[in-house]
Amino acid sequence: MPPCHGPEASGRVRVPSSPQKRFSAFAGPFLFLQNMLLAKIQSTITAYKKWLSEVRHHPFAHKWESLQHFQANWNPDTSDPAAMFDACFQNSETRRLWQTEHWFPKKMMLEFWHFDPMTLRLMFDDLFNETREVEGRVGRFLFGCDSLLKDYRQAHPLSPENNHYHDDYRMIALYLAFRYPESYAPYDFPVFQQAMTQFGARDIPQQNDLPRYFKVIRTLMTFLEKDGEAEILMKKRLHPKRHFQGKTLLLAEDFCRFVANT
Repeated sequence: MPPCHGPEASGRVRVPSSPQKRFSAFAGPFLFLQNMLLAKIQSTITAYKKWLSEVRHHPFAHKWESLQHFQANWNPDTSDPAAMFDACFQNSETRRLWQTEHWFPKKMMLEFWHFDPMTLRLMFDDLFNETREVEGRVGRFLFGCDSLLKDYRQAHPLSPENNHYHDDYRMIALYLAFRYPESYAPYDFPVFQQAMTQFGARDIPQQNDLPRYFKVIRTLMTFLEKDGEAEILMKKRLHPKRHFQGKTLLLAEDFCRFVANT
């Protein structure tokens, strides 16, 4: 094998001289950006900041409030896990993160906590185990929900409940986002798909892909943090005591939703 010469031989990386080249080098490690228009990301961050500076009441600030509730109340070792779970998902404005007209994942999960708390505890322990791949954890959690629903219906044959409402991954992503706010974010597939379309990605997702979504959100958060201004503007829309003040990917998820709706 011939000897290796140049910056690669010493482990050093050549830094591009121009700002545009430096920006491209910064973005290089993120595979999804190979098919994305970087200029579009920059322009939409500028538009997002303008919107944040002008909006009087942020329509999704309630997510930061519910995150605060979860962080303050999650304790699987409690003697009453159902009450703990209920306290984790509260909000003074809306319940739509866990309940809509035909979607009741929190209600069904409360039933499961009463029905088989030990199994559900094991399911959440596995879901929140960061030493394992997220795709496998999510799959096992969904399988656990299917099994619990089957057992629940056998034990309650007259119950009208026939859905655990976790198949669309929204609630599972919310669990992860509230447990590890620096690593995960709430998920809505149509929003993700439309945002990728708006960004100009060639490989538009056609089905649920949580691992890819989380990677995209983390990448967008990197750009937002590099910009810096959006975080400051968002903080001005949050109450210092009512809303979560720590680092969270909610900002990147909010940006993604903004892009999808533009």
